[in-house]
Amino acid sequence: MKLYYFTPSGHAHRARLFLSLVGQEVEIVTVDLTKGEHKSPDFLKLNPFGQLPVLDDDGVIVADSNAILVYVAKKLRKSDWLPEDAKGAAAVQRWLSVAAGEIAYGASAARLITLFGAKLNADEVIQRAHGILTLIEAELGGRQWIAADRPTVADVALYSYIAAAPEGNVDTSGYAGINAWLRRMEALPGFFPFQQNPVGLRAAA
Repeated sequence: MKLYYFTPSGHAHRARLFLSLVGQEVEIVTVDLTKGEHKSPDFLKLNPFGQLPVLDDDGVIVADSNAILVYVAKKLRKSDWLPEDAKGAAAVQRWLSVAAGEIAYGASAARLITLFGAKLNADEVIQRAHGILTLIEAELGGRQWIAADRPTVADVALYSYIAAAPEGNVDTSGYAGINAWLRRMEALPGFFPFQQNPVGLRAAA
């Protein structure tokens, strides 16, 4: 497998994290978003949306980070990470949608401001981030994982941008359940860390 990747991208990280957690060897191809390499004609042939990550599995091209999680889990028959039963699959899908929605427009967007200078309303996206973090904190009350009694691709999809939320000036210190969950994720065999950047709250740390 070959993964088109950019280190600061949380979307790309979640794909690489899962590949590492399941022990899948992968060739990393760096695509520098800051240099516009994701808009080059060659890359747009892989993903016309011009977004990372993209997985190339011997000619099978899978774009979108959550789609990659599903593809890898299915390809490697990792039903422990992606349940086959209707109830379990629906529980996971619910949180994949949150990762693509509220997390992307909250914690991820806030980080885009500090890391890449995105022209977004900081107060608005930080408030949105705290809204979904509050819901996740409540969901984790009395349980260790977000969608099942074990880690699933739902946890992987949520991890990167929540872990990096302080880089977007989203203070996560008050979320005890989330912080315990982050530590559980980081203790999993095969865990691959997300690069930390000295911006936002981490600039003063």
